[in-house]
Amino acid sequence: MKIAYFDCFSGISGDMCLGAFVDAGLPFGTLTKALATLKLAGYSLRRRRVTRGALSATKVDIIIEAGADRPMSLRDIQKLLRTARLPQPVRARSLAVFQRLGEAEAAVHATSVRNVHFHELGVIDSLVDVVGTVWACHLLGIEAIYASAINLGAGTIRGEHGLMPVPAPATANIVTGLTVYAAGPSRELTTPTGAALIATLAAGVGTMPPMSISAVGYGAGAFNPPDWANALRLFLGETVSTAESDRIMVLETNLDDMNPQAYELLMERLLAQGALDATLTPVIMKRGRPGIVLTVLADPGKLEAVMKVVFAETTTLGVRVQEVARRVLAREITEVATKFGLVRVKVAQVPKGGPLKASPEYRDCKRIAEQTGLPLRRVMQEVERALRRIS
Repeated sequence: MKIAYFDCFSGISGDMCLGAFVDAGLPFGTLTKALATLKLAGYSLRRRRVTRGALSATKVDIIIEAGADRPMSLRDIQKLLRTARLPQPVRARSLAVFQRLGEAEAAVHATSVRNVHFHELGVIDSLVDVVGTVWACHLLGIEAIYASAINLGAGTIRGEHGLMPVPAPATANIVTGLTVYAAGPSRELTTPTGAALIATLAAGVGTMPPMSISAVGYGAGAFNPPDWANALRLFLGETVSTAESDRIMVLETNLDDMNPQAYELLMERLLAQGALDATLTPVIMKRGRPGIVLTVLADPGKLEAVMKVVFAETTTLGVRVQEVARRVLAREITEVATKFGLVRVKVAQVPKGGPLKASPEYRDCKRIAEQTGLPLRRVMQEVERALRRIS
């Protein structure tokens, strides 16, 4: 699978994305031709080789004609994208990015998304940045995007209503739930557009997934401070196995004063709120007391909902939380015909041409055992025999 990894050590903006793709080998003429499908007047593109700190990078400038850029509503932008001659994946992803920007602006200004007008945002700039980045991924056949923790910058920025803290309010709303930090010069390093691209398109934010790198590109930001490489680094390549990579959250807490009868409901409610798994491990704690370590796995987007259950349903006063990488085999659910009827089976492919791994669905086997009075072990053996006949 072809993937892209954005190393946001100096933040991210739309023009930095364009520069990074061109620097990594996307022909500039191909990019400008693709953007012409927008039928958007009032701008031109320019590329140039620049230095940022010790790095040589590509700077893509969007030159706006005088009076061409004006505030637009989200609905105007959506209409423009829906009528442009864009491939469906490019249109859908571009619309999703602007929807995310619109939701952030609506939250900041306490209004509805339908009433959002982009004032702080250069509309032509943002359209070219967003659609250009999505087009670049489409042209290069990128199937998944990942990103590092995002450097937001620090200090203040001057907006339409005066000085605002960095990150800008819209950016702060967009990066909620992502891994971020602040380092380097005291200025804005991540723009709302850059944040929305990552928040919408990235499959995960954290360490680089295992990949075979085919190209590296550096996209320069407009700001060129001394002793700081203000650029976005882009890695292009392929995954190195058939195992899928993602990021999950691990929550842990030690419990030594709970009624064991409460664990059943706790586990049910954790799973109901989207936990991927939950386990209870007996341990010996300080001063020789027996206890239980509760471990919960969850997608980053489900973290707060799962955390709320842990605090509500247990006696804990604190939870350890960490983000970890996970490798999982691609799997699918299929049905196998047995003498008891159809039984669902989970099938996965072992990497490097290994054999298929298949596991009967426990609930189906349990249902058959209850209906027939047969031992569960015998039902599962029959399903495994049926699997061998078709493999």
